[in-house]
Amino acid sequence: MSDAVIQARALTRTYVQGDTSLHVLRGIDLDIAPGESVAIVGASGVGKSTLLHLLGGLDKPTSGQVFVSGADMASGDEKQRARIRNRHLGFIYQFHHLLPEFSALENVAMPLLIGKQPAEQATEAARELLETVGLGERLHHKPGELSGGERQRAAVARALINRPACILGDEPTGNLDERNAAQVYDLMLNLNREFRTSVVLVTHDPQLAKRMDRRLEMTGGLLQPID
Repeated sequence: MSDAVIQARALTRTYVQGDTSLHVLRGIDLDIAPGESVAIVGASGVGKSTLLHLLGGLDKPTSGQVFVSGADMASGDEKQRARIRNRHLGFIYQFHHLLPEFSALENVAMPLLIGKQPAEQATEAARELLETVGLGERLHHKPGELSGGERQRAAVARALINRPACILGDEPTGNLDERNAAQVYDLMLNLNREFRTSVVLVTHDPQLAKRMDRRLEMTGGLLQPID
């Protein structure tokens, strides 16, 4: 049995519209090692986000298998996939998706509370992680009271709160200016090293991609390594 935190085998995804079939993914094999950082690049519309959704169990493949920490993500019902996601994965998107009515502290604690952890423990863990990402003075601010960079740092903290095996990021700094984007990049890669959490990022930013352990380009529904 491989020790890969994510394994994809012969992964395909086809969308059917009337008499037309669009073959987005054509048989992808991918292993993500513990603590590894991987960038997935490619032109818009080639299926990068589709692949990320399949790896995270947010969509089901047309064929093939996905294993997350040894658990079969491509089979089972949504409740089972949600349990695997909550236990083993963290997600960061271009838009932070923080809940506007809750504070930064409450937003970051939310995955632990969903996982039935006692409120006091969840709150303390969220506080420590927000301090780690430089938001110790902003714990009780709601998303609307935070800057774009601060909101995205809170989103990174939320993704890490369960100490996941892997973080999946879809253009996580695409909505930030260059300075804030660089700060979030540094934060993610520092936390990757500190916590040994694997990171898989879809990005259009060549500078970020070069800082990852491995770069893969999606073209023709397949992944090709970039030297």
